Amino acid sequence: MKIAAVSEDGVTVSQHFGRAPYYVVVTVEEGRVVATETRPKVGHREFAGAGVVDLGPEAKHRTMGEAIADCRALLAGGMGSGAFTAMQALGIEPVLTDEPDVTAAALRYAAGELPNLAGRLHVGHGDPHHGGHPDR
Repeated sequence: MKIAAVSEDGVTVSQHFGRAPYYVVVTVEEGRVVATETRPKVGHREFAGAGVVDLGPEAKHRTMGEAIADCRALLAGGMGSGAFTAMQALGIEPVLTDEPDVTAAALRYAAGELPNLAGRLHVGHGDPHHGGHPDR
């Protein structure tokens, strides 16, 4: 099974899905890592700036998930509710974890031993960072 994790350094699970520049895709078979690859991940930096057309949050999240469409799960330290829902819509299970090591997290997920920490989900209502509008 292929399991993706967001990462800033290729080793550590990133605490923020949207800001991480990479996916580390770990292939686990029979409890062992048989392959690891790093894939580029679009994020907030690609969707910001002058001259960039705002695609809206659903399209942005879908674009972020396309690079890992062949993965069963996505591991992250935290993510917004929109990204969480978008990954589910793509058939990818989003798993929020406090396990810092990508390989250890992937092995634990494959073994059914990695809890999904729902408290790490950022709801984002009223937060302009997550596409909401601040209350005035």
